Amino acid sequence: MIEVRNLVKWYGPTLAVGDISFAIPKGQIVGFLGPNGAGKSTTLKIITGYLPPTSGYAGIDGQNVLTAPEVARARIGYLPEANPLYPEMRVTEYLDYRGRLFEMPRAQRKQRSAYVIERCGLSAVRRRLIGQLSRGNKQRVGLAQALLHDPPVIILDEPTVGLDPNQVLQFRKLIEELKGQHTLLLSTHILPEVEKMADYVIIIAGGRIAAQGSPAELRQQVTSASRVLLEVKAAASNVEKTLRQLPQVLTVDTTTQDGWCRAAVTSRPGADVREAIGQAVTTQGWPLREMRYETAGLEQFFVQITAAQSHNQTAPAAGYLATDKHR
Repeated sequence: MIEVRNLVKWYGPTLAVGDISFAIPKGQIVGFLGPNGAGKSTTLKIITGYLPPTSGYAGIDGQNVLTAPEVARARIGYLPEANPLYPEMRVTEYLDYRGRLFEMPRAQRKQRSAYVIERCGLSAVRRRLIGQLSRGNKQRVGLAQALLHDPPVIILDEPTVGLDPNQVLQFRKLIEELKGQHTLLLSTHILPEVEKMADYVIIIAGGRIAAQGSPAELRQQVTSASRVLLEVKAAASNVEKTLRQLPQVLTVDTTTQDGWCRAAVTSRPGADVREAIGQAVTTQGWPLREMRYETAGLEQFFVQITAAQSHNQTAPAAGYLATDKHR
């Protein structure tokens, strides 16, 4: 549905996008991540036809965005980070205007406007001026215009920036409801959103793809060890001595409060130390108040892979790159 092959973009002597390739199949939600200046927005502008590449190919549903831009754009619903709206227009007026830009017949504009207004939760503000809306409702208007012509591909660039926690949850739910009906490419700095919603993740750093895979696959590649948080009623010195003797344990850090010892136990990579800790607690007869297992998250992987990429700007990070032929 979205295909990028050997995409390159130079701004004078500055390389913004360096020979990246990926393919996104129909119906998936794909997170597109990277630090500031990584080349995310440049890549999205090329995919949506707003910026020509220096070389390479970008296609939407088999249509080349460079040689057939109008046909390709008709297959895209785009919500840019800036979300340009006309504040002097009412919501219904703006959606009708957008529909005319897509050359939608009047009856279709009316039908689709009613649908996206209901779908995006804008019924209560449909006749209000856009300039008077909250940030959350403006984002909903932006998503509504992206959905208006029922495109197969939706591209969202930082859609939840500036929203409060409740608005983020509502927006996330709305995006999840679109899964399967549309192919979504979601660019964001908020990694928990991607971890919850995305089927696949592409991480870009220094203009190159540093890693890609499902969130679970990427979490497994984190080099930091998992850890167990433990709270028992025992002397910290006894807890440390006992747990350090377990062969799977790397480190034990303890604090004590009101006679309870809280220990953070780091295990060796790939080891699950919970059973051994449970046996040790039972053998020692320590009263147990809590035992919680923490695994590495996508955020930790993101930090590791982008840090590694910043030290190697001439080539993708070895061992992590997966191009579209691996999909």
